[in-house]
Amino acid sequence: MNTKAKSGFFDTLASRITSWTGTSTAFITAVVVVLAWAICGPIFRYSETWQLVINTGTTIVTFLMVFLIQKSQNKDSKAVQLKLNELIAANRHTSNRMVDIEDLTEDELNRLRAFYSRLSDLAEEEGDIHKSHSIDAAEKLQESKTRIRNQKKLQPETIELCNTCTAKLPVLNQK
Repeated sequence: MNTKAKSGFFDTLASRITSWTGTSTAFITAVVVVLAWAICGPIFRYSETWQLVINTGTTIVTFLMVFLIQKSQNKDSKAVQLKLNELIAANRHTSNRMVDIEDLTEDELNRLRAFYSRLSDLAEEEGDIHKSHSIDAAEKLQESKTRIRNQKKLQPETIELCNTCTAKLPVLNQK
């Protein structure tokens, strides 16, 4: 059997086992096994062997399930990341730099999170938290808006200043 066939067999087996263990049938089976073990207690006089059977059995099952669940989780995580990457790549308003960010270090992810926190603050300042910006355009857009707001704030003062010096600058009063 080649490695691809072995891998495919293991993937199929792991998927089936993890799917099955999440069912009501699996839970009921586990409860029945524990009850059968408990009922056998008086028969075996609650011996060390009787206790060892459940301890060993549960330890082995737990040990193996950790690896099966992790395998399944890794596969699901990759699938979700690929779907998100496709959505990012397909949307012209998103930043393609967000594709594959799962490969960043913890510090890089924290810096990126801080940026999005800042982005949220900017949206709140804007008065519309539902308005979205790409990571590339947000700061530039906010700087532009701030500059426009500052110009509007300065404009009345400039007009007043110009009205006081009409003798010096008569052109300002003409429209």
